Amino acid sequence: MSDMITADLVDLDLSADTKEAAARALAERMVALGRVTDLEGFLADVAAREAQMPTGLDGGIGIPHCRSEHVTEPTLAFGRSAAGVDFGAADGPADLIFLIAAPAGADDAHLTILSSLARQLMNAEFTAALRSVGDAAAAAALIRGEEPTPAEGAPEETGDTGGTADTADTGAVSAAASAETAPGSTGQDSGGPARPFRIVAVTSCPTGIAHTYMAAESLENAGREEGVEVVVETQGSAGFTRLDPAVIAAADGVILAHDVAVREKDRFAGKPTVDTGVKAAINRPGELIGEVRDKAARGEVTAAAADGPAGSGGATPVERGGESGEGYGTKLRKWLMSGVSYMVPFVAAGGLLIALGFAIGGYEINKAPSVMDHFVWTQADSWAALLFQIGGVAFAFLVPVLAGYIAYGMADRPGLVPGFVGGSIALTINAGFLGGLAAGLISGAVVLAIQRVPIPKALRGIMPVVVIPLVSAAVVGFLMFVVIGKPIASAQEGMTDWLNGLSGANAVLLGALLGLMMCFDLGGPVNKVAYTFATAGIAVASPSDSAMKIMAAVMAAGMVPPLAMALATTVRGRLFNAAERENGKAAWVLGASFISEGAIPFAAADPLRVIPSSMVGGAVTGALSMAFGATLRAPHGGIFVVPLIGNPLLYLVAIAAGVCVTTALVIVLKGLRKPVTGTSAQGPGGGTDPSAPTPGAKQPVAA
Repeated sequence: MSDMITADLVDLDLSADTKEAAARALAERMVALGRVTDLEGFLADVAAREAQMPTGLDGGIGIPHCRSEHVTEPTLAFGRSAAGVDFGAADGPADLIFLIAAPAGADDAHLTILSSLARQLMNAEFTAALRSVGDAAAAAALIRGEEPTPAEGAPEETGDTGGTADTADTGAVSAAASAETAPGSTGQDSGGPARPFRIVAVTSCPTGIAHTYMAAESLENAGREEGVEVVVETQGSAGFTRLDPAVIAAADGVILAHDVAVREKDRFAGKPTVDTGVKAAINRPGELIGEVRDKAARGEVTAAAADGPAGSGGATPVERGGESGEGYGTKLRKWLMSGVSYMVPFVAAGGLLIALGFAIGGYEINKAPSVMDHFVWTQADSWAALLFQIGGVAFAFLVPVLAGYIAYGMADRPGLVPGFVGGSIALTINAGFLGGLAAGLISGAVVLAIQRVPIPKALRGIMPVVVIPLVSAAVVGFLMFVVIGKPIASAQEGMTDWLNGLSGANAVLLGALLGLMMCFDLGGPVNKVAYTFATAGIAVASPSDSAMKIMAAVMAAGMVPPLAMALATTVRGRLFNAAERENGKAAWVLGASFISEGAIPFAAADPLRVIPSSMVGGAVTGALSMAFGATLRAPHGGIFVVPLIGNPLLYLVAIAAGVCVTTALVIVLKGLRKPVTGTSAQGPGGGTDPSAPTPGAKQPVAA
């Protein structure tokens, strides 16, 4: 922490009377040292984080913090206020205020140091020393851990100043695991007392820098005071080390203290569990431990995931992956993405097989007889027909898989049967892609409605195997065949006719729009909407010329962002840090393979420059591809399927044009930043961070 806080970042006479003024006063010190490049932008990120949850803690502590693209290196500023500043703590204003600033792509080592500070704040002797320290240099040294707290000789476990939080966590987990696996470690030891009550806990907060580790320290301290073994898994920004399964299995109870979704929550099913916010673990850990013990005494446990929604009301796959409090719009997006994500492999396999069949046997291969009736080992046409027909079978699963896994995302495994049935009916009645979407949503809704009907205990065992599949498939089949199938089929036919009628300026505008969508979120929901729209058009034995043009435009635009980032790091490497230049080498291959996600590290580190530039280049490529009349029968493959593209040379020209536009814009926009004096390579926010790894967060600001 030696380079994270200095005397210049300490204000022992902070005169601010509001949390905004306090954050500004401390942030100005960071700006003066070149740690923050844009004061107002950084303060906006701090305010956004504060809006998610107050950062005041009981005991007179305020700890505003955020990750921001305007921070050049992990930095900590400390202020001491005589009057106190209200940061929303239940016990009143804070007199010790820590402003933690982490870059958007902060590396794990720095984040673990910050987490170590968070743990120190739970040590009363440490905070008392900060209240009595006389000068800024001494305060900075104390925070860095260069001087012991006044209670010299206190037990080492009360102050975590000698190592990182993750190291301590890992050691605790390993020690606990060893204790569990050692003979005689459970139950009553030979001639010894019964073992203590055991708790496993998970802590996590939106940023994963401060509250996560403070809650862990608070629970561990409370456990020691009450004679309870507490082992904590901190799911913070520096990643997390999973608790040993043996430790979880031997635990008597679970505490989940979190403000974001707990990762892999199913591991704790079947245990007495207290589920609460992260600040509850900081402010009243003893009460939480008492609640767990009471639940264990009463035999209250959480339902096992295997019991599922069929009768227990357990969470669906999408709900388990979501954050608390999300609305139906967010859930709907996740349900649809669930179906699309399972459908894409069928698209790639089937589409490429069909494309290879056309490449080997020509475009008349779709009229070849079944290979079961006619197959000659030595004829290329027979092999072409075989590839084409296998691809056709794979393509036939597209709509049923889409519908089935939309329903699965809504209702778990009971949704699969009506979803697949509804998707197959959509194909039968020519309702196509739109019919599959409707069938999936209806199937999930029907299953969820059935699950809410009170069922006698004697019948619950046959519900997921017999009753739910039977009733839901019958209801969905009736609705698809008799009620909504025909209108959806008419809408699908109308959309197909509209696409076939596109020409001239209209086709160019559509190509530009699809290019914008492909580059907006680089593999996210908007990207997938455009991609699914294109693949739905060619998911037939004889796709129209317009559908193949759309597919070509979509794939071309999706290749632009990673290729442009690769080119930019090659021609203007000084604008990127070492890790980004290394990522640029991989981006060549990813872009050429039509993997838009290859540009995500660059977009995460600098979204306001990279994403708009990518969208402009993608729009140029999509429009040119449509204008040139390039066609594509394969839904994937990048440059490796160029031989299967109509007008391949002009198609490559369209891609090159978009790549050059995006590269130029990125270089110009990054070049407009004010460099930090004395630096040679700029990080994501304009400062030097040559050792920073690839940014992994997709939300780099105010997480």
